[in-house]
Parts: sequence; C-alpha cells; structure tokens
Amino acid sequence: MEQELTHFNRRGEAHMVDVAAKQETHRTAIADGRIQMEPATLQKIIDGDHKKGDVLGIARVAAIMAAKRTADIVPLCHPLRLTRIDIQLQPEHDANTVYCRAQVESHDRTGVEMEALHAVQVALLTIYDMCKAVDRGMRMQDIGLAYKSGGKSATWERV
Repeated sequence: MEQELTHFNRRGEAHMVDVAAKQETHRTAIADGRIQMEPATLQKIIDGDHKKGDVLGIARVAAIMAAKRTADIVPLCHPLRLTRIDIQLQPEHDANTVYCRAQVESHDRTGVEMEALHAVQVALLTIYDMCKAVDRGMRMQDIGLAYKSGGKSATWERV
C-alpha cells in the first residue's frame, strides 16, 4: 500500500499533523552517521590537543542541544518531551572517521526520529566546525535512521 505524505492537507498545503488522537507510548529512535577526515585531523581529535578544546565533548553537547531544539529548526516538527538522549562518538582509525550514534527517547504522541537525525547532523557539523582550520575536505556521510520503535507503526530497523 502506498503511503501518503502526512505534512500536506487535501489542498496540498503544508500543515502540522494533528496528533491529538494518538496514544502516548514509549518511543525510541536511533540515528547514526560518520564524518571522514584526514588521518592527522583524526589524530588531533584523539590526542585532545586541538586548539579549540575537546572536540568530541563539545560535539556531544551540541548534539544533545540539537535534539532538544529540533522543533525550533524543522518547521513542522512537534515539540516533544524527551526523556533520554544518548550520544556516542567513536573514532574509527581504519576509515579515518568519527562515528556518531544518537539514541533519543520520549513518552509522547509522535516519534523521535527527527530529533535523533538532527542530533547526528549537528554533532558531525560541530566536528567539522572545530576542525575546518586544519581540514576543509571533511565529509559527512551515511547519515540515516537505524531504528525506531513505538506508536502504531511499531518497530522498524534498517537492515
């Protein structure tokens, strides 16, 4: 069955979806992605000798802030009462990347996929911002939803 785009009304106008009749359930979303960089840039991050400070620590805080403020940035997102935000940032030597995984949870009427995706994007963007002076060629890649649960559409997992 083909799904309809939910953020447009019958006249094709953008609108915020009405979630008033939905049940509040425990909802979880996990998103992930990577930022690829030069080996020397990754080593600076790992060594912690970057002039701007703790790159991964600052990126983690930026990701948490982003998840909490998603509805302020993405026009049709509902403001949600987030109950958990867990940000993992892991250097990957073999690929010269930093892997980011964001898990966001809520007990609400709509899902937290956008909050998890926003957190990953902002974490990687913060790493770029902090390291751009030494490596302007960094690339954010493979960003996407990995898992979601809760609500009537139940559980979905990327394979």
